[in-house]
Amino acid sequence: MNTLYLTGARVVLHNDVLEDAALLIEDGVITAINPESGIGAHAINLRGKTLIPGMIDLHCDALEKEVEPRPNVHFPLDFACAQADKRNAAAGVTTVYHALSFANEELGMRNNAFAASVAHAVHAWNPHGLVDNRVHCRYEVTDPSAPEFLLELIAAGEMHLLSVMDHSPGQGQFKDIAAFRDYLARTYKKSEIELDALLQNKLAQGEGAMTRIRLLVEEATKKGIPIASHDDDTPEKVETLHALGVGISEFPINLESARAARSKGMSTVFGAPNILRGKSQSGAVRALDAVMAGVADCLCADYHPAALIVAVFRLPELAGISLADSVRLVSANPARAAGLTDRGEIAIGKRADLVAVTHVNGLVQASSVFSAGKRVFEVSFDHG
Repeated sequence: MNTLYLTGARVVLHNDVLEDAALLIEDGVITAINPESGIGAHAINLRGKTLIPGMIDLHCDALEKEVEPRPNVHFPLDFACAQADKRNAAAGVTTVYHALSFANEELGMRNNAFAASVAHAVHAWNPHGLVDNRVHCRYEVTDPSAPEFLLELIAAGEMHLLSVMDHSPGQGQFKDIAAFRDYLARTYKKSEIELDALLQNKLAQGEGAMTRIRLLVEEATKKGIPIASHDDDTPEKVETLHALGVGISEFPINLESARAARSKGMSTVFGAPNILRGKSQSGAVRALDAVMAGVADCLCADYHPAALIVAVFRLPELAGISLADSVRLVSANPARAAGLTDRGEIAIGKRADLVAVTHVNGLVQASSVFSAGKRVFEVSFDHG
């Protein structure tokens, strides 16, 4: 039996913090908290560092940048997956849902065949990964060609989370056509002619979207795949999507929509970069305001894994919540939203996904990371 004995830690439990505590880990599972002894186990003294559960990130599209760091510059997919895997381990993210967009070639690498190949690559890499790499398929509902690819991924067991999104102008994060055009021009360097064609095509393909959504939600539900909506901007939209079977609301645009989602029992997700920056990149509600209003269940990395751990340790001061409350936003709550019953908290019987946190010149950083009891990342800042 492979046993590990962690001592000298400030341990963040579900609702409490233990000072100078110890954990016993056997074959990747936490078997005791403050055991009488760790005789026979490999002992590691964490020297007062804070120990939190490994973070669970429901939405991070940073893998897309590993694949395509510049427009039309692509790296081999196994190489990209390996780099994203290491970045997440170093960030203290032990379960990551790589968000891949299926949007019919309209946004950079976000086309169906390529996105499906990235999903296959994530699945192939995961047995060798440092952390648990999963696939989050984002379906742009104005794309009539994506369901074919998505249904294949569902059938193959290579999709772990499905979200439906509509980036058409006039709703969500794009309140008007000008905002939509400006975003595409800045982010994807589209010409005016390309923008005109893309906009006309997008508006035309909105017909039939609800039928496609119903089909995908039905098939995903059969496989037990959690389903999210994206950029909900009205309580009415929340109610419609919840009635279809959606259980997660990602990045609700305003507090009203977030409250509506919570009233339906849906889990809400906000971006950690929003906490660090103090605002949304699209002018939506601040994540901090959502936390303070009590309508934020989860934080996700969105586009930057390293933002998670810093946001978690800043929130107690910013929002007036406890450290345990803050840690649940990236552990127990996303585990519940995704249906992961084996992880998400430091408790007996749970996976030993753990992060030892240190402070470096006032900045929190992961110093040791364990995935299922295996140390996958270690760094020392003691050199000053």
